[in-house]
Amino acid sequence: MKILDQIYVNGNFVKSTGAERFNTINPATNEKLAEVHLANSNDLDNAVAAAKKAFQTFSKSTREERIDILKNISDVLSRRKKDFIETMVTEYGGTLQFSEASFSNALSTFSSTIEILENFDFERSIGVSKLKLQPVGVVGIITPWNASNSFICSKMATAIAAGCTAVVKPSEMSALQSQVIMEVFHDAGLPPGVFNLVNGFGNTVGTALTSHKDISKISFTGSTVTGKSIARIAVDTMKRVTLELGGKSPNIILADADLATTIPMAVYGAYMNSGQACIAPTRLLVPADKLEQVNHIAKTTAEGIKIGNPLERDTIVGPMVSVKQFERVQNYIRLGIEEGATLLTGGTGKPQGLDSGNFVKATVFTNVSNSMRIAQEEIFGPVLCIIPYKDEDEAIQLANDTAYGLAAYVSAADDKAAERVAAQIDAGRVCINGFSHDPLAPFGGFKQSGIGREYGVYGLEEYLEVKAILN
Repeated sequence: MKILDQIYVNGNFVKSTGAERFNTINPATNEKLAEVHLANSNDLDNAVAAAKKAFQTFSKSTREERIDILKNISDVLSRRKKDFIETMVTEYGGTLQFSEASFSNALSTFSSTIEILENFDFERSIGVSKLKLQPVGVVGIITPWNASNSFICSKMATAIAAGCTAVVKPSEMSALQSQVIMEVFHDAGLPPGVFNLVNGFGNTVGTALTSHKDISKISFTGSTVTGKSIARIAVDTMKRVTLELGGKSPNIILADADLATTIPMAVYGAYMNSGQACIAPTRLLVPADKLEQVNHIAKTTAEGIKIGNPLERDTIVGPMVSVKQFERVQNYIRLGIEEGATLLTGGTGKPQGLDSGNFVKATVFTNVSNSMRIAQEEIFGPVLCIIPYKDEDEAIQLANDTAYGLAAYVSAADDKAAERVAAQIDAGRVCINGFSHDPLAPFGGFKQSGIGREYGVYGLEEYLEVKAILN
């Protein structure tokens, strides 16, 4: 068993001084992997002080210097591919397929950020004034457990491009992964204080980071409940915030779509990252007159999905990250049955032969009303809701009848029809005929799915303040 007692401050690995401990558990076996020594507010203060001091110099760094740093991180990260993936699989339970994709996304964020930085204009003119876009200051970065290192890489790449320094607080459940990413940034040779990482609970270190007077901005990815709390605390010091929060993404199958292609794809999409994904299309909206056909294909697809050891390449659904998350998903499955939805396949309990880990059956509900809690609340597990609609207008109405607006999906044989529907959906990203990621396109949510944008030019501007100089 490992003892993880290091944080990263001012270019050095140092021991945390906090008294709190956290056990890292392998979710596929529920065996203890490590004991994490969590940081306290004093550790955080030291990290913020280092970032504040480094900002005085780094904020004046050149475009070329920042590009060199991003290239160095990318080079080191590429050499740590095996460690990145294996640690994510072991600690988090991410499937091998998803963990490899997460690594690819993390690596690509540096090349895409470099591309943006090479062409970004930090000085502009408007009217008779000059505009200067300058780094916002020290950024507090708070990341979740469902793709921890990928989020750290994307947020840090943008902060560095802007000339900001940062203090990162990852989920305490990602300490083994955090150790890998600390080593990557250390070996990349960043100036001391530009990157700092402090492990700790959200209600202690996270709250202290959000309320700290020397933090100018918070970039948070996680639940809507936590995001609201961060926004409330941050406003006392008027911090800028970027909040990428929850989702309950609709997937509209239009009447002309090929069901034999789109429905299996929809099921696999709903189960991306074992269902522990804020962008997962867990509300499948289908024409009512094709419901029986959809049910048959969805049931067959779900029952053919491999659930189990995340290290095996053909595994699609791995374990839930924790016993707590497993119980949360179980409660929602029971709730769906109580609400009157038709359980097409799956259900409560663990799949046969998978008693030791936090495994959930691949579950599909049909005849779901959009007003049901299973259709309105983020479950974060392999649970798909099939919702019938009468016509295109109702499909759009149902898609938008949610507190969330992070992502959405539309499938149709007619591209123009798909684009027409996509234009009417209230979501930050809408994918047509498949699932895709563009690191140059902005990503973020409408409504309670967040504030601000990440990635691309729009993401970079979130880390900058605009100053007008009038002569």
